[in-house]
Amino acid sequence: MPDRIYLDHAATTPLRPEARAALEEGFALWANPSSPHAEGRKARAALEDARERVKRALGWQGEVIFTSGASEAAALALGHAQAGARLVSAVEHDAIHKAAPDAERLPVRPNGALDLELLTEAVQRERPLVAVQQVNSETGNRQDLAAVAGLVHESGGLLLADCAQSAGKMPLPPCDMAIVSAHKFGGPIGIGALLVRDYAMLEPAGGQERGYRRGTENLPGALGMAAALEACSDPYLDPAILAPLDQLAQECRDLGGTWLADRLSDATPYIRAIAMPKMSGSAQVMRFDMAGISVSQGSACSSGTMKTSHVLQAMQVEPEVADRTIRASFGWNTTAVEVERFCEVWLELAKA
Repeated sequence: MPDRIYLDHAATTPLRPEARAALEEGFALWANPSSPHAEGRKARAALEDARERVKRALGWQGEVIFTSGASEAAALALGHAQAGARLVSAVEHDAIHKAAPDAERLPVRPNGALDLELLTEAVQRERPLVAVQQVNSETGNRQDLAAVAGLVHESGGLLLADCAQSAGKMPLPPCDMAIVSAHKFGGPIGIGALLVRDYAMLEPAGGQERGYRRGTENLPGALGMAAALEACSDPYLDPAILAPLDQLAQECRDLGGTWLADRLSDATPYIRAIAMPKMSGSAQVMRFDMAGISVSQGSACSSGTMKTSHVLQAMQVEPEVADRTIRASFGWNTTAVEVERFCEVWLELAKA
């Protein structure tokens, strides 16, 4: 049994050894890729090679703009897209909502799925930019982005897909732009990308990255990101490792708890939201921590606020259930022993 069990992979997944080796290579090679001297040209060649490797690993046919992470990619897309009204789903990550504070919020159904009837009405305007996540970071629900893309493109709009929780784990959805964050799939922190089908969809925003971003490129990070993506397997995590959760789901129901996946339109395996029958989510996080297990209450970026999750509110989850919900998320290095221990501790707390 490890000294510490980390089940908060939706926040930061441990660095893969392949990414660590690539980082070291990048630090040894580092020079400003914009410099005209020999070292700069060598760094530029390595950066462009990493860009092509990211495209191949993701199966992306468009362009890749390296950023400092998902939040910057979101701000770049929502702030500089050559489009009209900004529309974002009500269950998007806070980074999306903060990047477009005046955007129209698109409601979801109680199962977490975007309300496509209301979306059809909302996109009837000149060239809207619609931002929808592929996988929700709090519930693990996957949106039907093929259907969303059809409606958005039929109206002449653009679809921005937040793939921070899905890139490296499942194929990218049909979209015009996509947000990717390296540390979600075992790459280094401080590097991500905005994938763009065509540069013409964006207004230039700076001097680097072909004029679409400000700041010296993070060459070690780009190399680490490419290596981490190439190391992602299919499936991302052996289903047998997560098998103990099926038994826990039944025990949860029998004890009067809520297994949120039961309510979702399309639950993905790597993020599980669970409401214990009697204990608050904040108390659970502390009790799990004392047991040597790291879990979270909602999104890591907002869990410290002690506010009710806007995601669960938008899904019309009962306040008492939302208050008792925690999130456990699983990554490339999660083991069956760790999952079994989580299930054991959850049951001990629920039956106490």
